[in-house]
Order: sequence, then structure tokens, then C-alpha cells
Amino acid sequence: MANVRLQPGEMIDGFTVGQRLHVGGMATLWEVTHPDHAIPLVMKAPLLNEGGDPAAIVSFEMEQMLLPRLSGPHVPKFIAAGDFEARPYIVMERLSGKSLVSHLADLPLAPDEVAELGICIALALDDLHRQHVVHLDVKPSNVMFRPDGAAVLVDFGLSRHGRLPDLMEEEFRVPYGTAPYMAPEQVMGNRREPRSDLFALGVLLYFFATGVLPFGDPLGMRPLKRRIWRDPVPPRRLRPDLPPWLQETILRCLEVEPARRHPTAAQLALDLQHPDQIALTARAERMKRDSYLAALKRRFDPGAVSVDLFGSSTAKQAADAPIVAVAIDFDHTPPELPGPAHGGWPGPGDLPRSPSCLPQRHRAQPDLDRQFARCGRAQQARHAADRAQALGGPARPRRRPHHLPCAGRARRRRGNPRPCPRQPGRPRHPGRAGRLDDAQPSGQRLGRNRRARALQHHRGPAAAPFDMIQAT
Repeated sequence: MANVRLQPGEMIDGFTVGQRLHVGGMATLWEVTHPDHAIPLVMKAPLLNEGGDPAAIVSFEMEQMLLPRLSGPHVPKFIAAGDFEARPYIVMERLSGKSLVSHLADLPLAPDEVAELGICIALALDDLHRQHVVHLDVKPSNVMFRPDGAAVLVDFGLSRHGRLPDLMEEEFRVPYGTAPYMAPEQVMGNRREPRSDLFALGVLLYFFATGVLPFGDPLGMRPLKRRIWRDPVPPRRLRPDLPPWLQETILRCLEVEPARRHPTAAQLALDLQHPDQIALTARAERMKRDSYLAALKRRFDPGAVSVDLFGSSTAKQAADAPIVAVAIDFDHTPPELPGPAHGGWPGPGDLPRSPSCLPQRHRAQPDLDRQFARCGRAQQARHAADRAQALGGPARPRRRPHHLPCAGRARRRRGNPRPCPRQPGRPRHPGRAGRLDDAQPSGQRLGRNRRARALQHHRGPAAAPFDMIQAT
């Protein structure tokens, strides 16, 4: 590998390196320019030193795979990337806004400002999750803002894409992340849970509302695992003027079990946008932590707290989220929704009353609905097919319910056999209790089960008498 240390004024694949902007734990940021790109650019180069952390290389490879596949206003625009065989780098747009670090000097913030920051970050996380990516490193330095106020997530070195190999999980057995913001399942090695980002956002909200980190800044695995069984101090104990709805939201994000948090980041943003509609529970009025005895029980009882080690995919998590249906009553149309005569939605008076003027799929089917409600379970499938065909859908083939007798079985019970298709000239048996006609040798009764009839049909006149089979 060639020399990877950058110098101001150096040319790399048409990019002119400017001044150094930032030095992080795994990479450095440089200002660059290119004649084909008029927007401000920044180049990210990994720190490759002898004896350095190999996670710097693996995380940079992950970011090189992820960033070209992301789009939207909540991620920086990808420009170019360099190979490790020559010189590794990533060029992306340079964001002109500030990061959350600029707010640290003003902590604690007002509740409305905390909620506004939470809404912006939650919307950015929701857009990221819909692209099958879990960030896994949400912290103040990785959240920036555009001039219009939209939050932008940066630094995807520890992220996981649901449709790409997870190099961090394959190469390392220890969890990677920023200790104060890591979710319990992330501490235990689960990198598949999108609600881990909601836990990190809950830590951010707690920090910006109280000025204190809920779990401190632990060093080592043992202090990290403490958050699994020890709950944080309620925010209202540190700051009594906080509204109950904000504590309810923060403590719900900090739940140990992911299933007890918000299902998606979009629903968290919706709660923060409408605080008067948040359902308050005992979390909202909590003023002290659980007793130490209860914490010890959670620590030593494996069934007291369950941490999901496998998680769910981001796509499945979004699919399992509840869907809100909105119904509009056109009989009482508000002024904001006028009828089509005024350029609005159609009301009941704007549509003709006769069903014949509507398309076939829009016509009501009261008779089929009443018939479907009266029928039993055996006939529901047939009526559902009729209703689907009446509404314009494809006609489904009808199947006879298994418990209803067919015409052929009833005819055989009456003793009217049909010729057997397998052996011409040999009639079928008339049923369970019937007898064969003169063409069948006498003394051979029909068996009472399917196996006996199969033996009789296969063996023919040389078979053993079926009276014995019937008797057994």
C-alpha cells in the first residue's frame, strides 16, 4: 500500500487536498475541491498506522459499501471513493450546518427545544431505517443540520446494512460503539435491531433535558452491562420542571427490552409532535429509581429481563408497525374540505345515487353482504368468490366443502354402479353398505375401509374373501 498520509496541496484522482478539518479516532477529514463539482467537498481518509486498531480498516470498508447506497436529505451526498490497493478515501458533500456538539454548552435545554431536536433526529433515523440501515453510533458529533433544519446523520463506519455483509460482526467478537449511547442488545452483540438507534436517541434526549448522561461514561464490558439490570434516575428527579410527557417518552426509549420501546422512529417523532396525545403511564410520574433489591433480582434472574440477541430486520420492523387508517365523513364536510363544486373532494351529494352510473367495482353489494353474514363457515368461501367477482375481481374456482356429499357418492349409495375406468367390463362398487352386481363373483363383500377396497380392486377374484377383512 502506498503512503496514505495526506498533505495540503496534493492531487488525488483530480481532487485537490486543502486544509485538515478534523482528526477522529479512526479517520481524518480534509477539505478538497474538484473542477467538476461546484459544491463544497470533504475527503475522509482512514488512520492506517502500524499497530493501530484493525477496526479502523473494517469500519472504513463498511462505510465505503454503505454510503453509495444511501440517498435523501438526511445523509451526505456521496461523490467518490478510493481503493485500498492505491489510496483509500471517501469524498462526500461538506455540510455547512453545525452538529449537536454546539448545543453542549447550553445544557440543559428547554423542553420544547429538546422535543424539536428529537423530532428532527427521529425523522432522519426513520429515513435511514427505510433504507435497511441501522446506524448504531448515534451521538452528538454524528448528527449535523442543514440550513433548513433537517438533521443529517454522518459516520456510518459502525452501521449495518440489512442486505450487505456485516464485516464488523464477522471480524470482531466484541461490541463496537460509543459507550454512553449503546443499547443493551448492542452491548450483548446484537447489531440487527433498528430500535437500538431509538435507545441512543433516548440517551440524547435525557442528556439534553438534564445535562447528565443516564448511564455515565463506562469503561469496560462490566460497567456497560450494568444498564441491562439497573434503571436510570428519572429525569424529573433531576429537573422537576420537565413535563410528564417528556419523561414518558425518554424512559420509553430507554427500556431494556426493544419491544417496549417505540415500534419505529416515525412513531417516536409523531409522539414528540403531539405531546398532548401521548398516553401517560407510571413512567411519567416516577420520581426515583427501582430499589436495589429489585435491581439485584433483575441481575441474577435470567427471566426477569430478556435481551433479544437476534433482533429483526429493518424492513420487517417497518412492516410490523401499526398502520393508521383515516376515515372522512362526507355527510358533515368541514369548510376545509369542500365538495367538487368548490374544487374539493366529492361528497355524497356530488355522486349520482343510482348504482348503474358507478363502475362495477364501486357498486355496493348489500345482498351478498347479508348472505355472507348468514351463511356458515362451509359456504363462506363460495360467497367470498361471488363477492370478489361482483366487485370486478377475478373469479375464483369453487370447491365443494369436504363434508358435503357429492352426486356420485349419493348415486353409488343407491346401488347404481358405473363402469370402472381401470378394468373395462368391471363395474364399480355401489358404496360402503351395498353389494356388487352379478358380474362380481359371489361371496366377496365390499370392505368398510379404503384399504380393503384397494386390495379388492388390485387382487381381483383370486383375493382373499373380504368378509374376513371386514370382520377384522
